[in-house]
Amino acid sequence: MTSMATTTDALTSAPVYQTGLLANAPDNLDAKISSEIHAFDHEPSLDEDGLLRPTEEERTTLRRISGSIPWTAYMICLIEFAERASYYGCQFVFSNFVQFPLPKGGNGAGATPKGTQLTPGALGKGLTVSSALGLLFKFLAYTVPVFGGWLADTKLGRFKTICIGVVVFGVAHLVLVLGALPSVLQAGHGMAPFVIGILILALGAGLFKSNVSPMLLDQDTQKGLIVKTLPDGEKVILDPEVTAQRLALAFYGMVNVGAFFGLATTYSEKRVGFWLAYGLPMVLYLLLPVLLWAINKRLVKYPPQGSDLGKFFRVIGTSLRRNGLKKFGRKGYLDAAKPSILAAEGITGEHNGKPVDWDDNFVEDVKRSLEACTIFLFFPIYILNDGGIGNITTSQGSAMVTNDAPNDILNNFNALTVIVTIPILSYGVYPLLRRHKIHFGPIKRITFGFLIAAVSSAIGAITQWRIYETSPCGYYATGCEIGTGVAPLSIWWQLPQWMIGGISECFCNVTALELAYSRAPANMKGLVTSMYLFATALSAAIAQACTPSLVDPYLIWPYVAPAVLGTLMAIWFYFLYRHLDDDEYVRGGVGDTLGEEPRVEPRESIRTGDATQEVRPNEKV
Repeated sequence: MTSMATTTDALTSAPVYQTGLLANAPDNLDAKISSEIHAFDHEPSLDEDGLLRPTEEERTTLRRISGSIPWTAYMICLIEFAERASYYGCQFVFSNFVQFPLPKGGNGAGATPKGTQLTPGALGKGLTVSSALGLLFKFLAYTVPVFGGWLADTKLGRFKTICIGVVVFGVAHLVLVLGALPSVLQAGHGMAPFVIGILILALGAGLFKSNVSPMLLDQDTQKGLIVKTLPDGEKVILDPEVTAQRLALAFYGMVNVGAFFGLATTYSEKRVGFWLAYGLPMVLYLLLPVLLWAINKRLVKYPPQGSDLGKFFRVIGTSLRRNGLKKFGRKGYLDAAKPSILAAEGITGEHNGKPVDWDDNFVEDVKRSLEACTIFLFFPIYILNDGGIGNITTSQGSAMVTNDAPNDILNNFNALTVIVTIPILSYGVYPLLRRHKIHFGPIKRITFGFLIAAVSSAIGAITQWRIYETSPCGYYATGCEIGTGVAPLSIWWQLPQWMIGGISECFCNVTALELAYSRAPANMKGLVTSMYLFATALSAAIAQACTPSLVDPYLIWPYVAPAVLGTLMAIWFYFLYRHLDDDEYVRGGVGDTLGEEPRVEPRESIRTGDATQEVRPNEKV
């Protein structure tokens, strides 16, 4: 701060020249004052918390790294693992459970006789019904989060809503296990408990899913860029965007560690039966209440303050009334609702009988939220490319040589690919790009993910074509009973589809979680996150409409159409949103606009460079 004082003294002690006498001023006065002001503007500054903020030059030259991550964030990732393991462990076996009948010569619990190419099954309702029920489950599981996000934002808070979802989840697991008991299946009564179970499971998952990632990102309370000097003397910037990216990658990695648990359930259905395939996820589910109880008192929690949804729509309505519909979506369209603009025109307090109870910053938040929600509208087609329409890829595997492996085993390699890719990106690729000042922004990441997902569908189309060409039943390969009943192609030919799809998720889904949190107003983070999840529900609705076409000999086209649409969509998406890559990361007002400060455990202070940084106990710095 010495140089700042020197600058001030230099400016205040300079001689004052009156108008009309400037001709007598020293020739270098303008240059001197300009250089002093320039130096003043580029001095490092301390914020209200005493943290060192970067200058404009430091923003462009210093390497950016993640801030400290509290242990509670890692515990939330572990909670997500347990929930997703119990969720996907069940979901992965839904297709076979519904589509195929109890195998002949099996044990009556759905398992197949050893040494056969038969597929595990229970209800025998066929591909169309199996896909329809699977899509219904997915639609509900990703529609309920809209309600879950609203409930948390306005009434209960994230933690309580998550706990309610966990209780509902437990009931669903119990119903699924009871409905898969051998005595129930052999009596032909498995359908009713299965449908009831998946409906309850969708409700519990919806209440949980929309709030767990916002609660995770709430644990990082850093609000802006901070300059820090590392032990080796290098000055770096602690960037909340990098921190959020690392948290989102860790979170999504644990999602897929949980999904990999499906490997155990697919082998369970094949070797033992569906009662075990549904029972194992229930055992993992029991970790959830224990983990939630363990971290309850140490979490950063923002209390519900009532959703900003009403103000959100009033801002849009005010802009529509003042600008009309024709210019909607153009740059600066929502500026007409800014109180500063309204006040300049003599409008204060109310506009058209509606209260103007927001500020200019909230209008900027609305802009950012709308941009995020329109970005999410591109995700339904991407999701169709990531795993196929309905259960088509699992069904494709049933027409291939499995050699006693479950036909749905390769689902797990999607998760395994994500598990391997996440640390490579988090600790290898992204730090390398930042070190070389290459900004691989969110729009570039999503575009790249869209493109490689389209490649995955193209590979699926080629695989299906080869099945048709080599199957004993030709272009009617599904459920073939001639000869071996399968094409002489190993199921492992499906591996590229699942692996490429998994890589795409690391770019698309992880980035979407970051955007949903960072671009939402403080009291709408759960709701905006649910809008991203709702994209999966929309994709399920599209797939549901396509279900009648999921029959031989047309199973190539459900791969080709999404691949073509996905490629064209990726190009359009990039040119439409590429400007957002230049935006600075903003946390959407967390802790600034809420009525109360979050409850945070007491902190201890340490010295960071020339400033004091607050650090939570047991954190890594």
